[in-house]
Amino acid sequence: MAKPGAMLRSIVALLAFTALVACSPVYQYHGFIPTEADLEELQVGLDTRTTVSSIIGAPGASGLLAESAWYYVRSEFKHNAFYAPEEVSREVVAISFDDNGVVENIERFGLERGQVVVLERRVTDSNIKGVSLLKQLFGSGASISQLASMFN
Repeated sequence: MAKPGAMLRSIVALLAFTALVACSPVYQYHGFIPTEADLEELQVGLDTRTTVSSIIGAPGASGLLAESAWYYVRSEFKHNAFYAPEEVSREVVAISFDDNGVVENIERFGLERGQVVVLERRVTDSNIKGVSLLKQLFGSGASISQLASMFN
């Protein structure tokens, strides 16, 4: 039979371990961005909205469908114990189309020290049409409903 002191130490150790595990951060991802492999399949100047939709899908609730471009947005949040969730990264893939619906630009943007930076760019034109939209996507508190209202 186990001694009462050994049983108490086991319970205290179990409670300490549980408290330690509960304090470790949990990361959650919201939204969707296409993989590198999927983006490699797209060809600037050749693919259309239909082929983009069949390869990677149209942006869902976490993205934005606009006349000139499709925006895929993914954010990573860190949840730490009882503190408010903290957004630690946000990435945007912008696929813009010309007037005929053909892929004009494929660009990937991220945040570095609070500044929007280009992570990758495959373009026929040096600048996307929705630059101010990107600033809003990376700005704090921008919601998809606010962004969608800009195009209605």
